[in-house]
Amino acid sequence: MDIEKSLMAVCCWSGTVFDHGNSDMETTIATMVQSGNTKSQIMDHFVNQYGERVLAVPVMAGFNLLAWVTPIIIGIIGIIVWYRYLNISSIGEPIKNEYNDIPNIDQIEQELKEME
Repeated sequence: MDIEKSLMAVCCWSGTVFDHGNSDMETTIATMVQSGNTKSQIMDHFVNQYGERVLAVPVMAGFNLLAWVTPIIIGIIGIIVWYRYLNISSIGEPIKNEYNDIPNIDQIEQELKEME
């Protein structure tokens, strides 16, 4: 049963042999188990016949290593960006509400009061 969960059903490649119920593969697996083959021998048989695509979980080697490492790297980058985003408000200066550097501010203030 563990072997059936580790192999994709080759009839449509949409699920494992265990979930899909591919009778041809189930029969082949049962025959090989009864013959005394180990799990690794059975897995190697199907990999030799169909390629690594038949494995439900990619092998952690070569290009497939990218499938294992990329989510971890993206997660770490996401945490760093999130942390920096949360701390950005403490880095910036508070907004000044002083109008001393605006020319003619007194005249503008007076005209605004007259409009009210």
